[in-house]
Amino acid sequence: MGEKILVVEDDVDLINIYKEILELKNFEVYTAENGQEGVEKFKEVKPSLVIMDGDMPVLDGYESFSQIKQIDKDANVIIITGISEHESKNQDAIKRGLIKVISKPLGVNQLVELAEKYSEIKLKD
Repeated sequence: MGEKILVVEDDVDLINIYKEILELKNFEVYTAENGQEGVEKFKEVKPSLVIMDGDMPVLDGYESFSQIKQIDKDANVIIITGISEHESKNQDAIKRGLIKVISKPLGVNQLVELAEKYSEIKLKD
């Protein structure tokens, strides 16, 4: 198995799609269905990359990102959002170390490229 990636998303269908795609590329994928679970899972598995929805129940992606950065200031986190009204949240998070904000929908190739680039591994096809 490759690097560990944590996918935090409240849409179970998207979790399954992302997980299947990333596992086909030899990543070790962990999942959580809300921001609080994501923070707990981050502590547990210490992934090299977190791909997280911005809008989730219990704890949104931005607050989860903040808590993850408190745990590990070098954590690699990408937020995926379908809502354009979060521009100020996006800019603030980027200033605090968020790698990137991606607009939904996220394509298969884009997902794989992000995983390969930000988990810092070279994959063999």
